[in-house]
Amino acid sequence: PTEWHGVKLARHVYNRKWWTKHIAKKSDRVAQLNKIGFVWERMQPEWNLFMEAMVTYRSIYGDVMVPASFVIPRDNNEWSKGCWDLPLGNIVHRLRLRHDFLTGDTAIERKNQLDGLGFVWDVSEHNFRKFLTALSIFSKLEQEEHEHTIMASTIRVPSKFVVPSDDYRWPMILWSYPLGERCTAVRQKQLYVKGHPLRQQALEEIGFRWSGNATLGWLDVVHAAAIYSQMHGRVLNPPLQFVVPSPPTPDSELDGLWPWPERLWGLKLGQRLKDVRVKGAYLKGPDANIRKAQLDNLGFVWTPKRGRRRRS
Repeated sequence: PTEWHGVKLARHVYNRKWWTKHIAKKSDRVAQLNKIGFVWERMQPEWNLFMEAMVTYRSIYGDVMVPASFVIPRDNNEWSKGCWDLPLGNIVHRLRLRHDFLTGDTAIERKNQLDGLGFVWDVSEHNFRKFLTALSIFSKLEQEEHEHTIMASTIRVPSKFVVPSDDYRWPMILWSYPLGERCTAVRQKQLYVKGHPLRQQALEEIGFRWSGNATLGWLDVVHAAAIYSQMHGRVLNPPLQFVVPSPPTPDSELDGLWPWPERLWGLKLGQRLKDVRVKGAYLKGPDANIRKAQLDNLGFVWTPKRGRRRRS
């Protein structure tokens, strides 16, 4: 009938008032509903139905981070019939926003039930903590794998880095986590940290930097270039194969006098400066002219002499 168009039928029929008014003590109507397959399981307190759905969701997906748009699918045997078509995501959203179900004498008991399922009350904080954990693990693994070739106090995550699956150095909850993409979003869009200075501080304390990897890379290059230039009479033209050296032995007496700081050990300065010449690496954007001037002041050779090429 046209008068029912657009009406959310479930709200009307799965309602105690509707049941009392139209069905109670009317066996012929019960028989009619049975004939068309009416789902009686839905006729229970809404909280019980919600908790049944949450328990089922957790058993299927491993958590209760229900997307706001999630609706329980119909004709799916993983779910009881009473839960079919239930807008579970919307219910979860309203519970966080308005504390639906959490009033009166049962509020504490119900909150404890949700806590027992691992319910996340503050999604923003949960997502930030997940990001912070991933960053910390990444930093730890990088330091273990590259003891003397990275700057221990700075975390540099490649922009396309995704936490590998089946790598048990990472907790399973982080497998396939797009950490590089999240780092970019934090820097460019203030994801997780806008209006949260304590979160910004927490990131900085573990080595997160608000400038991107390109800026951090340039600071290392120009630092190494300055040392090389000073050591070579203000001429900056290292061989392509030049790599910033570490001391001859880990406990060398020269360690304290070594001109190269530890964070630069292993830096492929020759290759980086070739990339500057050939590809214009680091020389794009608003700082391009300033960086060119820095290199000029260090005696950078923009067009090094080439030896005679061999005939093929």
